[in-house]
Amino acid sequence: MTKQDKTFIGIIVLVHVVFFLMACHYTRIYMGDSYEYIYEALNIKDGCFLYSGNPALPISPEYMTQRQPGYPLLLMGVYLFTINNWVVLVLQNVLSVFNIYYARKVFHQLGLSAKYDWLLLLLVVAYPSQFINANTIAPDILLQTCTVMYFGHFVQLWQSKAIKHAALMSLWLVAGLMVKPVLYPFTLVHVIFLVVLFVYWKAKMQRLVVVAMVPVIAVILYNYSNYTRTGKFHFSSNQAFNAIYYYYPFLSATQGIDSATSFLQTERAAISSIPSYKDRYDYANERGMSLLKSNLAPYMLFHFKNSARIFIDPGKAEIDLFTGKLTFGKLYSKKQEGFFATWKSKGFAGMGKYIKENASMPIVLLVLLMNCARALGLVLFFMSRKVNGIVRLFTFMLVGYFAFAAGPIANTRYFIPVSLIAIGCAALGYANYFTKKIQPAK
Repeated sequence: MTKQDKTFIGIIVLVHVVFFLMACHYTRIYMGDSYEYIYEALNIKDGCFLYSGNPALPISPEYMTQRQPGYPLLLMGVYLFTINNWVVLVLQNVLSVFNIYYARKVFHQLGLSAKYDWLLLLLVVAYPSQFINANTIAPDILLQTCTVMYFGHFVQLWQSKAIKHAALMSLWLVAGLMVKPVLYPFTLVHVIFLVVLFVYWKAKMQRLVVVAMVPVIAVILYNYSNYTRTGKFHFSSNQAFNAIYYYYPFLSATQGIDSATSFLQTERAAISSIPSYKDRYDYANERGMSLLKSNLAPYMLFHFKNSARIFIDPGKAEIDLFTGKLTFGKLYSKKQEGFFATWKSKGFAGMGKYIKENASMPIVLLVLLMNCARALGLVLFFMSRKVNGIVRLFTFMLVGYFAFAAGPIANTRYFIPVSLIAIGCAALGYANYFTKKIQPAK
C-alpha cells in the first residue's frame, strides 16, 4: 500500500469517525423502516422465521415478504453476540470505507489517474448522505457494497473477458436482490446485456448463458419460497404497495396534499378490506396499472423529472433528521414545505425566509453546488471518447436504472447504491476533459 493509498484511507476513516461521533451525540440512528429489519433479524435469530413484523401481534402475510433477508442476516450476525445497534453502525462504517476504497480502485482501472484522487475525495466528502446512511440502521450501505462489487466485476469482465467475472457479477446481483427488491427488474437487463456482450465477443454461449441466468433462477426460487409461505408467487409485498404509492406524490403535486392523502387512505382501506393476501396483492397491482394508464403522459413526465432530481438532491431532510432538527412525524405530515416545494410555490422571493428558518441551509446549498458539479462531471464521462462506449452504456443503464426506479419518491437514500459509481464517473469525466491528449479506447 502506497503513501497515497494510506492518506486517502486515512481521510475517509477520519470523516467516518466524525459522523459516527455525531451519531453518538444526536442518537438519530433509526429511520422509518429500521424496526422492520430489526424485527426480522430477531425473528430469524429466535426461530428462523423470515418475518419483519412484531411476532407478538397476529401474523400478517405482507410482513413475510416485505423485507428481503440480506440486511436482517447482517443484523442477526451482530445480535448473535450482542443486541447492540451501535456495533452494527461500526460495521456499516467499515463497509462504507471499503466501498469508497474499492470504487477508487475500479476507477483507477478505468483510467483515473491517482493525481485526481483529491477530486474523487472531495466529491465523496461533499456528499453527507454516504456517512449519514453509514450511521443509520438501514440496508443502503450494504446494497451499495453489492452494487459497487457488481460494477467492479463488470469492469474486470470487460478488460479480461474472463467468465469468472461474469459469474461474480451474477452472484453480487443475487446478493443485492436479497438486500432490497429494487434490483429485481434489473435481472432482465443483466441477462440481456451479458448475452449481447457474449455474442459481440463471439464466445461459446452454453456456459455463459447459464452464468448470466443465475439471478433469474434465484428470483424464481425466491418467488416460489414466498409462494409456499403466502400463496402468492412474488418477490416482495412492496411491489404491490408501491404500484399505488408512486401515484401519491403525483397527486400531491397536481391536486394538493389533502387530495393525495385522501386518495391513499381510500386505496389502503379498499386493499385492507380484501380478505385474501393474493387478492390484495393482485388488486393493488392492477389498480396501480390502471392509474398509470389513465394518466400515462403527465405521470411519466412527472416521474422522469423527479428521477433527474435525484442527481442533485442535497438530502436536506436526511441531514435534518440525522441532527434532530426534523422528526419523521413532521416530515410525513408535510406541514412544512421543503426546499423544492417552497421554490415552486414562492420562487426566489420565498428563499430568504426559508433559509432563516432552516439552519442547515448553508451546508445544504454547498452540497447542492457539489452535486451539480458531480452531475456535470457525469455528463462529461458519458461524452468522453477515452472511455469505451460499451462501458459508458453499461454505466448509464446501471445508474439510470436506480434513478428511474426511485422516480417520484426520489431522495438521497435511494441514490446511495450507485452514488460512488456516479462520483467516480464524474471524477473521470473531469480528468479526461482536462487531459488534452486523447488516447484510443481500450
